[in-house]
Amino acid sequence: MGTTMKKTIVLLPGDGIGPEVTRAAAAVLRESAQEFNHQFDFMEFPIGGAAIDAAGTPLPNKTLDACRKADAIFLGAVGGPKWDALPVGKRPETGLLDLRKGLGLYVNVRPVKLLEPLRGISPLKADRLGDLDLEIVRELAGGMYFGERGNTTEKGVERAWDTESYSTPEIERIATFAYTRAENRSRRLCSVDKANVLTSSQLWRRTVSAMSAVYTAVKLEHMYVDNAAMQLTLRPSQFDVMLSSNMFGDILSDAAAALVGSIGLIPSASFGSSAPLFEPIHGSAPSLTGTDSANPIGSILSATMMLRDAFGLSLEADWVEQSLNRVLAGGYRTPDITEPGARAVGGSVFTEVLREEMQRTFEHAERYGWGV
Repeated sequence: MGTTMKKTIVLLPGDGIGPEVTRAAAAVLRESAQEFNHQFDFMEFPIGGAAIDAAGTPLPNKTLDACRKADAIFLGAVGGPKWDALPVGKRPETGLLDLRKGLGLYVNVRPVKLLEPLRGISPLKADRLGDLDLEIVRELAGGMYFGERGNTTEKGVERAWDTESYSTPEIERIATFAYTRAENRSRRLCSVDKANVLTSSQLWRRTVSAMSAVYTAVKLEHMYVDNAAMQLTLRPSQFDVMLSSNMFGDILSDAAAALVGSIGLIPSASFGSSAPLFEPIHGSAPSLTGTDSANPIGSILSATMMLRDAFGLSLEADWVEQSLNRVLAGGYRTPDITEPGARAVGGSVFTEVLREEMQRTFEHAERYGWGV
């Protein structure tokens, strides 16, 4: 059964469907703690619009302080039309950017893995889809999103600029993470850049290439970002770990997420100098709020990432994921992924069915070929 583990987890439900999907993730984590005799202490704090309403700011000091002291953080979603009229620096999304900065998060990992029972909902044909199981490692603290920016007006003509800028240490830091992920997977790393045009990309490529001398077990490939985007849609199974800058990663990870058929299925994790942050990639989906139709799978898989990547509890993570696959194989679907003949249920019902399947798996581990 392993050693009992004690961890503090901060929940940041946020806005819209955030509280609903956070409940699903917390239910899975609580079930894991109960069955495997761990102690997970949960603390809940406001962020985003909910924090603006409660405390007048999208990231209250109490929230950030709690996150810094936690072992891991789970975030639901932020934003909504209620706060759209606020100035840019005061909006719910600013809370998320400030949280990333406050926690020193510099890497985002987004796994894009096809869940076998959901093969039919992918927009790709079966022969193109192959065995889709890749990770996009995105630099999160530099590049154009954090570079110098401004605008001027001369002779009635307005000009604006944003600067793409990276230093060698910034590139080495994110590349070290990506190489290590690749070492623990299929040992293939594709570094994405635009080195045929951009000076910053030329430094990126030189730096990543030089590091291959240290990570000799990993096969390194370079690809221009436009070609990478094309190859993702033509033959995504060729990729294992993809490494990219902040902006390129932002675009490619959303494109890759579409391959599995719904952004409600995709988890993510961010790592840095303090507690790691786990969150589904979808937004707050205000139109779905209160309808119990939000897909909790992205959140549930974010929780299994927390178990595996933050706490080293791979057995517990496997248990949840295998139970999830069986629930999907049994035909249960949320509205966004429903298929002819499927059992369409709300998000809360889906989570409850999963919990029951997890308990059944635990009780009959031998029958399912799953070791406890």
